[in-house]
Amino acid sequence: MKQAADLNKLALLQYTWQEQQTISIKGKVRKQKLFQVKLGPDGKPQKTPIETGDNSSSDGGRQHGIKHRIKENKKEEYEDYAQQIAELAQGYAQPDSARLQQLYQQGFVMIGSAGVPDEVRLVIQNYLKPGDSVTIVFNKAQKAIQSINVSSYLSDPSDAVKIAVQFAQLPDGTNHASNVIVNGVSKELNVEMQNSNYQKM
Repeated sequence: MKQAADLNKLALLQYTWQEQQTISIKGKVRKQKLFQVKLGPDGKPQKTPIETGDNSSSDGGRQHGIKHRIKENKKEEYEDYAQQIAELAQGYAQPDSARLQQLYQQGFVMIGSAGVPDEVRLVIQNYLKPGDSVTIVFNKAQKAIQSINVSSYLSDPSDAVKIAVQFAQLPDGTNHASNVIVNGVSKELNVEMQNSNYQKM
């Protein structure tokens, strides 16, 4: 799995793709953004906003005074929070093979069956933060991660964040996170990131 993760990261460096990000609060869509994405030299996603002309965060009419300022502050607060949990999810979406090896040697990785032929389930503790839990389903035949499920938090364990990542394969076999759903439990805020339109640079 370590070898597959490293090779896959190298393959993804050749691609650029689009990410559609949808922010929902209590099930209601508040904002949608589109980004052009590529991996930087450090292996982290570099995102460039794409203007779509869609302003779904508009409230449709002008408001004035203190009520308007409170609403704007609340909107900024939610957008900051959405950005924080989306960035947290990126840290889990592409596993770091060196970190996995280190945790395996320290006894924080349990390996078992995923209940499907050729698939194994890895349960990892303390991956990015003390007390977090990461479950990875890996297909040995395809040498590819199928899904990642995470229980984590922002600055404090009471601010729980749940992350679900689904993977898909490109025609050349490169594995990529096709869909990421991040749930900020305490604020009932969801960020969904859908990746598509992969093109070699």
